Formats: sequence, structure tokens, C-alpha cells
Amino acid sequence: MISELLKYQIALTLIPGIGDVVGKKLVAYCGGVDAVFKENRNALLKISGIGNATVNSILSSKVLHKAEEEIKFIEKNKIQPLFFTDKKYPARLLNCEDSPLLLYYRGNANLNAPRVIGFVGTRKATSEGRAICERFVEGLKTKEALIISGLAYGIDSYAHKAAINNGLATIGVLGHGLDRIYPAQNRNLASNMLSNGGLLTEFKSGTVPDRENFPKRNRIVAGMCDAVVVIESAKKGGALITAGLANSYNRDVFAVPGRINDEYSMGCNMLIKSNRAALAESAKDIAYIMGWDDVNVDVKKQRNLFVELTDEQKLICNIIEKTKEISIDKLVIESNLPSSKVSAALLMLEFEGLIQSLPGKLYKAF
Repeated sequence: MISELLKYQIALTLIPGIGDVVGKKLVAYCGGVDAVFKENRNALLKISGIGNATVNSILSSKVLHKAEEEIKFIEKNKIQPLFFTDKKYPARLLNCEDSPLLLYYRGNANLNAPRVIGFVGTRKATSEGRAICERFVEGLKTKEALIISGLAYGIDSYAHKAAINNGLATIGVLGHGLDRIYPAQNRNLASNMLSNGGLLTEFKSGTVPDRENFPKRNRIVAGMCDAVVVIESAKKGGALITAGLANSYNRDVFAVPGRINDEYSMGCNMLIKSNRAALAESAKDIAYIMGWDDVNVDVKKQRNLFVELTDEQKLICNIIEKTKEISIDKLVIESNLPSSKVSAALLMLEFEGLIQSLPGKLYKAF
């Protein structure tokens, strides 16, 4: 049976001229995704960025019919649609203004894993680049990190394969629909990933891997991660685009340095030289900078038995302890406190060693 809500969610993504930012604005203004299609013309025209052509598309039944066809594909192939308001939608992406309205997912990995690392790099990886990638992924095994990449040739493929070989879940973010695999040579790899990880895309079935889709794919890789690692990159390319997006999302970026005359070291060296990436020689560097190294929890608890907290600090601490990790925006909502007081409480709790700040303005309890 076709889900009415899902039909409207898919249809919203099919309206010409409606991007991710405007789409979310529409949902908020109308009070729900189904309400967008039931709103009257005059009310829709009052929304900033919405013109007559867009309103005509919203009020037409064409996009709803296309959405029904997509649902048939989803049901047949056991694909999990994730609208941006769903609980299983990648929470890290919600902090990105241009995050997709809807994702299509096949797999069994937790997209909100406690630790998520993206690996990007050239499609023309050298044997040394492959060995470095494999060594980095292996070094993250004890951290149980979720490995994200784009299922492309080169570093992407090596990162996915290394994750599988080390028993780590890995997600391939695609620049096309789930009715195909590109490049075709990665079909077996993609199949293996489904049993411990999965495939993720914002594109509906039938979408071909056009060039303009890959920068969109890269923003998902950057937004889903705590940090992005660049291994071998020329001066220009998708890896540097992903690194730039990660910087804009306040994610940590790491780059592996190389010899100054090597073509596929120039991009990494430039990131390090311009302070857009931290130099990384091993997975230990990543774990240290990300605060993932093991700590003596018992010692911290004993020390903090004597910490005196204000009522506001206790409230914030209790909220954080109930969740694996939480954003400052959600803390403001749940605590019903002004953002200034929440920020002050967070700073004090971090000083006392009761909480830990994470990339992406997230917090978790020790």
C-alpha cells in the first residue's frame, strides 16, 4: 500500500525550482510536507522564492504520479527512504543548511554512528596511496568508526574494501539512483557493502551519473562525517571540493602529505600549507585530534564527585547524559534556556571534564 506521506515527501523533491533550502522552508511555512500540496495558490505565492511556475508545479498532479512510480521501485528493492524530519536521517547532515530533503538508503549500518570518518582522494591512486589508505582504515578498527566514501575508483574503493576487510561498516554515497552502480566494476564491492554498511543517495531511480551530480554527492560525504581524510589529490578535483565543503560545515579535515613534486601530493600539501587541513601520518593522529583516544573514565568520575553544579548546569548535563550526542540547538530547545546560558553551561561542564565537545557543534557525556 502506497504511503501517502512518502508520496508527498518524494514529490517535493521532484518540483522544478525547489531545492533543499526552499523545500525545507515550504514544509515549515505550511506546517507539513503534505500541507504544501494542499495549500492554496495565494498563500504559496506569499512565500519568498516561490513564483507562479513553481506554484503551478506544486498544484499539478504530475509530480505526485511520478512519486507513486518511485514508491513502487522503493518497495520492490527494499529501499529505506529517509526524509529530513525522520529520526533515522543522518543527524550530522541536519546541521548543514543544504542537506538533502530526502535520502534513499539500502543497507544495515547506523547512519548516526558515534564515530564517522570520510576518506577521499584521487581516482588514480598510487600503490603507496592504497597502502596508506588501508593502514589508516585498519588503525580505526579499535575506534569502530563508520567509513564513508563515494564508491569511485581509487582511494574511495580502497577505503571501502579496507573497511570490509577490517570488519568496519562502510557507506558508499552515490551520484545516481539505486537502480545502477557506477563505475560498473564496483558492483561486487557494492554488493559486499550491503551486508555491513550500505549505499546512500539523494537521487531517485533512473538518475544517471551526470557530472553535476558528484559535487552534490560530495556534500553528503562531507556533512555526514566527523572528519574527512584526504589521501592523494591533485591541485583540483573532487577530493578538494569535499574538503572545502567539510571546512564550511565546521568538520575536521586531515590530509596526508607527500613529496612536493608528486602530482597527487600537491592537493594535500596545499590543504596543509593553507591551514585547511591537519597533517596526518597515521590513524593515531586522527584519534588524538578528534578526542577518540581511550580515557580513564573512573578517574574522571571520582574527580567530578566533588563538582558543584548550578541548577542550569545540572539540567544541561542530565539532557546530554540521556543521549549519545546532541547539538547545541537541540539543547536550547529541550532545556528551554536562552542560548547564551546554554553556551555558558556547556563551557563550564567541559572545563570540569563532565562532557566532551565534538565536531559539528555536538556534545556528549564522558
